[in-house]
Amino acid sequence: MKIEELSEDFSDAVKVSEPEQKAAQPPPPPSDLLAQAMDAFASSLAQTTNEDGSTGPTLPPAMAAMRNKSADEILADLNKTPLFMTSLEENDDLEALKALAYEGTPAEVAAGFKERGNESFKEKGWKDAKEFYGKGIQVLLLEDCGSALRINPKNVKAYYRSAKALLKLDKILEADDACARGLAVDPENKALRGVANEIIKKNEEVERRRKKEAERENRRRLEEVTLRAALQARGIKTRKTSQPPEMEDATIELVPDPIDPQSSVSFPAVLLYPLHLESDFIKSFNETQSVGEHLNYILPLPWDKQGLYTMKNVECYMETVAGGLIKVGKKVSLLKVLTSGNVEVVDEVVKIFVLPKEGSEAWVQEFKKKKAAGKAGS
Repeated sequence: MKIEELSEDFSDAVKVSEPEQKAAQPPPPPSDLLAQAMDAFASSLAQTTNEDGSTGPTLPPAMAAMRNKSADEILADLNKTPLFMTSLEENDDLEALKALAYEGTPAEVAAGFKERGNESFKEKGWKDAKEFYGKGIQVLLLEDCGSALRINPKNVKAYYRSAKALLKLDKILEADDACARGLAVDPENKALRGVANEIIKKNEEVERRRKKEAERENRRRLEEVTLRAALQARGIKTRKTSQPPEMEDATIELVPDPIDPQSSVSFPAVLLYPLHLESDFIKSFNETQSVGEHLNYILPLPWDKQGLYTMKNVECYMETVAGGLIKVGKKVSLLKVLTSGNVEVVDEVVKIFVLPKEGSEAWVQEFKKKKAAGKAGS
């Protein structure tokens, strides 16, 4: 196995410019991907226009629909709604009942919430326990209201309590439906009108959250596509394995602007000291920096009692795509190493071996033997 070397004057041998030099005529990134992502990001910020030409929040569907129905028509529809059925006919709305029941009978669902509440209580998660207990109570209350409405479909109080319970369970459409049916029976009922306002506010809140989530997702996708374009433009090879290391929030990123492909690329990196089975993790190793810049503040090492690891006495190596080694000069920028065509970034981590000169040759020979044995075994 031949060891290649990226010496301190590597830039004279390999014509790879720094990011600032590339900015003049950067290789064309995949503009179609970037354009699609930019369009998606921009469209997520666009304001929605309602059918009547307004741009304000719309009423929940059931309330809007009830404006065009008479009380008799609403009551005629009552038995077609899962919550208030008196018979189990073939009806697609039965799926709504299953969703409302959170899979299982109300008693089973309530018992499930109680059990989860007990678990949270044991773990001293008071807030979660309160929420689970409350949801269990609302499910049972809802079942009681349904029973009452099967007996008397004009029971306004049951509609009111149903709407409140459904709202507590974040079932906005169902709460909207129950409230609208109650108002169809008693249009001037103040309690139901109050619930109707609550439903509208809740619906607006949910819509705002949905839009923010969509914006975050579009932003994430835009950052991902932009980073991929930047890596491709630079010719940096990357690969993922089936078992990537856990790095929390450390990741490859564009800095300072993650949606500008002309920003510099920063990599998580690990310095490995194989002769002493030690390592140092660098969360952000910019492509414009050299390994020497990081060694300047890392050395001397607290566990190096012999003083072997000094700037003048260490050598740095990286593994190549072919499984060999490449010697890296301590003043060579990371960008020049990664664009040499010999190195790839595996699982988003740059790995650099750091060895004292006295032991580097023996370690290199051992590395070669292990690689050769591995190839022979495969």
